[in-house]
Amino acid sequence: MAELSHQQYDMLEHAIAQGRRLSVYRRGTEYVVVPTSLAIREGREALETIHPTTGAQLTLYVDEIDGIEMVG
Repeated sequence: MAELSHQQYDMLEHAIAQGRRLSVYRRGTEYVVVPTSLAIREGREALETIHPTTGAQLTLYVDEIDGIEMVG
């Protein structure tokens, strides 16, 4: 997925604003994360996230994301 749809951006912005979890699929792997911001890193759109259990930070590049879904 090279870019997110309007609906997916709305879902993402809602998750960032309310601290809700997302399920992000990238290269066949599912990441359940809490998104904290959407930024430009090295000329690419990046989703800054935190793992809800461990607190580990993870940067996911939007152009590498295969899909996203809201969790519970």
